[in-house]
Amino acid sequence: MERYKVGLIRVLTTEDPELLSMHGRLIEQYFPMLEVESRCIPDQPEGIHDDETMALGEPKVAALAKEMWQEGFEAVIVSCAGDPGVAQARKEVPIPVIGAGESTAALSLFYGQRPAALGITEEVPAGYQRAFGDKLVASGRGDGVESTLDLMTDAGYAATAEAARGLKALGADVIALSCTGMSTIQIAPALEKDLGIPVLDPVMCEGLMALFQLLRRKK
Repeated sequence: MERYKVGLIRVLTTEDPELLSMHGRLIEQYFPMLEVESRCIPDQPEGIHDDETMALGEPKVAALAKEMWQEGFEAVIVSCAGDPGVAQARKEVPIPVIGAGESTAALSLFYGQRPAALGITEEVPAGYQRAFGDKLVASGRGDGVESTLDLMTDAGYAATAEAARGLKALGADVIALSCTGMSTIQIAPALEKDLGIPVLDPVMCEGLMALFQLLRRKK
């Protein structure tokens, strides 16, 4: 079986090899045709979660994407639902650059017409806003959850689950997770079972979109 070489960019700076490679390993499990190597941008231990960290991170993402292209990677995934640096990187490299946010939002509309976004920020990421428009029922985040590190606590997990129940109560028929840290804790299957509606995992969505782009280019 032919495998495509994909670079995955984490926007959470970490020296923990397990944490760094987790999204890539999940993608390889979901899509065995993809061979994923993960790297993180420097000096952002809390990742990207507001305007300030977004502004700091975007040029780092674009630079890392260019480095990966020069090394022979066939596609780059930016594993962050805010899609930082995706537009800039696309101007600098000729290979597909896939953002987790735009992928999740687009695929969510296959499953429902009343989407909600569940993340770690007050504002809905731009990729979700563009895709959902007036269809967006609501957005939410767990009480006290402000960064991807908060999701990795028992309290953060429980608060996120409670916020998901609130979104369904407001009429959502599909929930688009808007933080890839939720893929790290693999909360989507538990939420689907609890709520009885589709819950889209951003890492699974970004991997599917990367594979689709690579197969299209092969024609």
